[in-house]
Amino acid sequence: MKFIILGCGSSMGVPRPDGFFGNCDPNNKKNYRSRCSALLKTTDENILIDTSPDLRQQLLRHKIKKINKVLYSHMHGDQTHGINDLRSFYLNSKKQLNVYADTYTSKILKNTFAYIFKGYSKEYPATLKLNKLPKNIFTKNRNRKINIQTIIVEHGKIKSNCFVIDKKLAYISDVSKIYEKDFKFFKSLEYLIIDCLWYDFHPSHFNLETSLKLIKKFKPKKAILTNLSPVLDYKVLKKLLPNNVRPAHDGLTLEL
Repeated sequence: MKFIILGCGSSMGVPRPDGFFGNCDPNNKKNYRSRCSALLKTTDENILIDTSPDLRQQLLRHKIKKINKVLYSHMHGDQTHGINDLRSFYLNSKKQLNVYADTYTSKILKNTFAYIFKGYSKEYPATLKLNKLPKNIFTKNRNRKINIQTIIVEHGKIKSNCFVIDKKLAYISDVSKIYEKDFKFFKSLEYLIIDCLWYDFHPSHFNLETSLKLIKKFKPKKAILTNLSPVLDYKVLKKLLPNNVRPAHDGLTLEL
């Protein structure tokens, strides 16, 4: 079982579309960051988390030929606007692909991408089936049942969902507050992948100080910082981190 960080960049990626690298050294390949998506790869299924605007590039890079389910963390464009790239999987199977989203995200998706869920002609049928995101989603790996737990967090003025996989890995890409009642789900994991936009305060994201404070509290074996903006150069950031913490880079693959 593998977890692949397909993209680890903030909302405009690194570099931004205008070529802006900020503090990031363009000579370091790990500073080239596409927008946040991730993939859980088991023996039975490929489960995609979010459809970033860079999804096509991410799928091609990793030669991902199959997607079985898609889980959405929240409704922002940097997590959803690659949704049309899922059409190729419908063309291969002739079956609607199941996607899962919370109530608010579902409403936005249905309004913005109505043609995907309703279709608009015989030649262009509905390609995706929208389902309510449950508290627990199950898959299998080598005949063993794997649980993916969804936990609601705050992301500025909206709610976002994070995912805890098999009580081993937590993926929290967009967050400004984790509720104390849910701390127990994040303690003593093998991997904690957590939002870290930049150094200063941000109303919708964790900054470096907040991320490190929670990592110290939750005590994972290893922690990985994601949703990295152009402010954060890979090598500079890495030097500031404890031994069990590292910055993400596109394509970082974890064995579970």
